Amino acid sequence: MQIWCNEAQERYVVAIKPESLPLFNAFCEREHCLHAVIGVATEQEHLLLNDALLGDKPVDIPMSILFGNPPKLHRNARHIKPDTKALDFTGVTLQEAVKRVLSFPAVADKSFLIHIGDRSVTGLVARDQMVGPWQIPVADVAVTASGFYALTGEAMAMGERSPIAVINAPASGRMAIGEAITNLAAARIESLNKIKISANWMAAAGYQGEDAALFDTVKTVGMELCPELGIAIPVGKDSLSMKTVWKDNADEKVMTSPLSLVVTAFAPVIDVSKTLTPQLQDIDNSVLILIDLGAGKNRLGGSVLAQVYNQMGNDCPDLDAASLLKGLFTSVQTLNSQAKLLSYHDRSDGGLLATIAEMMFASRLGVSLSLDDLGNNVLSILFNEELGAVLQIRISDCDDVIDLLQQAGLKDCTFLIGKVEKEPQLTLYYEGDIVYSARRAELQAIWSEVSYRMQALRDNPECAKQQFERIADDNDPGLTASLTFAVNEDVTAPFLSAPRLKVAILREQGVNGHVEMAAAFDRAGFTSIDVHMTDIIHGRVSLRDFTGLVACGGFSYG
Repeated sequence: MQIWCNEAQERYVVAIKPESLPLFNAFCEREHCLHAVIGVATEQEHLLLNDALLGDKPVDIPMSILFGNPPKLHRNARHIKPDTKALDFTGVTLQEAVKRVLSFPAVADKSFLIHIGDRSVTGLVARDQMVGPWQIPVADVAVTASGFYALTGEAMAMGERSPIAVINAPASGRMAIGEAITNLAAARIESLNKIKISANWMAAAGYQGEDAALFDTVKTVGMELCPELGIAIPVGKDSLSMKTVWKDNADEKVMTSPLSLVVTAFAPVIDVSKTLTPQLQDIDNSVLILIDLGAGKNRLGGSVLAQVYNQMGNDCPDLDAASLLKGLFTSVQTLNSQAKLLSYHDRSDGGLLATIAEMMFASRLGVSLSLDDLGNNVLSILFNEELGAVLQIRISDCDDVIDLLQQAGLKDCTFLIGKVEKEPQLTLYYEGDIVYSARRAELQAIWSEVSYRMQALRDNPECAKQQFERIADDNDPGLTASLTFAVNEDVTAPFLSAPRLKVAILREQGVNGHVEMAAAFDRAGFTSIDVHMTDIIHGRVSLRDFTGLVACGGFSYG
């Protein structure tokens, strides 16, 4: 039963021709890959499972039982109106709200987590999480090149808005799709219909009201929004047991997760070198434009601001028209192709305040914003999490950019909100008054403290402290490349007539740096040969045949 029915995702079944089995066995032996021949395919449509240990046949049925007319599962799904109430921010100050939101884990610095992984495996990573000279983890999209000499590639981005599902489940699905697309827009993609989506659904099936919420959300995403956007969902998975029950002092406790759609969006990239980042560019006379797909509604339900004050709200963000999302994506791609965008960052967790703050952290420049055109409440202006994005453009391009956005149907969503300053200070104006002002270093320390505390528990605490304290140094130059050679000079040219010397690229189970190592030696004029440790042990390869030997990085034997 365990072998036949367990759902271990590390197992794969491969069908091969019988005459290929010796070759397949050789591959597996070379790679230390455990495998077993478990059966054969037959013309007869019959499923037979033999158990040599017990000497019986646990499964012996015609295939028609599996694929004939199985009884349909019936579920009685009832809608239950969520018990929500309006938000109340009486007595909340802007200073305190900024601190709470920036230090909330969904918004705050994730460096402690990112630093434990190798972000360069394959040598084809064109855009990882860390942005700019100070390596701030604020990238919207992951981009990889399709080859070592290629500018084409692939982009991946994610979207999820689970808290909103407590108020409005279908809205949470639409917002997850929207967030993935506004993230993906930072990469240079030909058109919206090139995007494909993997949808990961999670729900407490069977729990009161959750089946109906799941049905409504799947319907709006799969049958309404994605067809309207021209986007396919070819793959996904589901986890429909998101409920835990246990007993505590004879009392039964129940914990349920809200309906959650986690969207992973993929698309081919035309030019990996044209990926936009949140790093503001130090250019005189540049301005910031907000594209607000909420069109001024500034709904705060389910927002981080609501959560940090132990509330949820009753009016949450939503994608009210798919055409607005289309217009944003198409406009950003057009402006990117025209080289009119200096930086780009989508608005999501933490709202406009978090978006602008992260752009400052990546660049160590300042921003002054005027909030007058964005609404009548500073908290809702700064912390609503409606879909949208902030663009940095040259002031000389401002009229052209606004015209293009208006032609894309975004007239009611486009706002000129401020400008970039050399002094690393955030200044917010409302109705002629300065309502908030803070140094970049102060805000970034708030944003990074959670990461620092986690890192200090796991790593050397003194090193973690030194790294955290560098945030306050406005004179820290960050990482810069200072080349001592001409990068385009072909240093192998004098040796083109010489025979290419063979180098053994050595690897063992777990090594993951071998392909880019081989590519580097190939570019330097050598012939790279893949050599596994098992090749040497079994005498298939002799190191005498090579001029050099390279041991590659990775996780051999853990």
